[in-house]
Amino acid sequence: MLLITHLPSFTYFLPLCNSLLSYSSLVGQIVKSMDVSEVNNDRGELRIHENLDELRTELADYIAELSEAAVKERGVFAIALSGGSLIDLMGKLCEAPYDRTVDWAKWYIFWADERVVAKNHSDSNYKLAKDVLLSKVPIVPSHVHSINDSVSAEEAANDYMFVIRQLVKTRMVSVSDISDCPKFDLILLGMGPDGHIASLFPNHSALDETDGWVTFIIDSPKPPPERITFTLPVINSASNVAMVVTSESKAEAVHLAIDNIGHDRPLLPARLVQPTKGKLVWFLDKLAASKLDGLQFSEFNSSDMDDQNVSISIFA
Repeated sequence: MLLITHLPSFTYFLPLCNSLLSYSSLVGQIVKSMDVSEVNNDRGELRIHENLDELRTELADYIAELSEAAVKERGVFAIALSGGSLIDLMGKLCEAPYDRTVDWAKWYIFWADERVVAKNHSDSNYKLAKDVLLSKVPIVPSHVHSINDSVSAEEAANDYMFVIRQLVKTRMVSVSDISDCPKFDLILLGMGPDGHIASLFPNHSALDETDGWVTFIIDSPKPPPERITFTLPVINSASNVAMVVTSESKAEAVHLAIDNIGHDRPLLPARLVQPTKGKLVWFLDKLAASKLDGLQFSEFNSSDMDDQNVSISIFA
């Protein structure tokens, strides 16, 4: 697995890149030269994986580690999910050793966005999570906070915000120390080919919502039309945000969300994910990362990488 993070200067690595090197050779040399724990930047860590199996394992390790740390510190782990392929990629958590070592009784489950459909509907994010994960591990049913699916989208959003407020009052969910927003231990997000995250779509008015924690839409560009979603201030108040993106169909959106693109390019919702005091990690497969500036997976060219200020190292 490859960890890539933008740094102010690539000069430090030029001696290692004075010729065309293979992927494994270049990574092997650089990892001897630096401490990975020191690498960070405002666009987050980029963890690029050779294949989906590797990504699933790394994602399960990451979630399990955050769960353990939160339970030790606060006694609970508050995690918010999205839908789509993200849930399938979390499936490794149902297997050994995670099914036995994770303290599932301390998990509190929320949804960063949800389709306003019945819980047994095929479009329901709750149903997907239940079928793939929640029904296979010993999570306390009362700790699973899904939306009220019997009311309108607006009412569902208001009800969901009320539920979260009550849990913030009891400190089951932390509160941000710089705003009144809830501070989830982890928010897991996927990204669409258009760069949308949760149910925050490009050029939609929901992106401008800053007062509420949860908002609603009735005109989603992709069906079903009615949805509720966390607002950007809530997403950016989380202790940890993981963006999990796979497939070549999303490579252009990954490029626009991460690379330096200039002011004349579209500002995607995914690019607006910038945790205020938390940590952002991108979990990508090679196909999703294939259009990132300066990266070639068969070989790396030092002059290309110098232009993009990219550093590379193994994440152990």
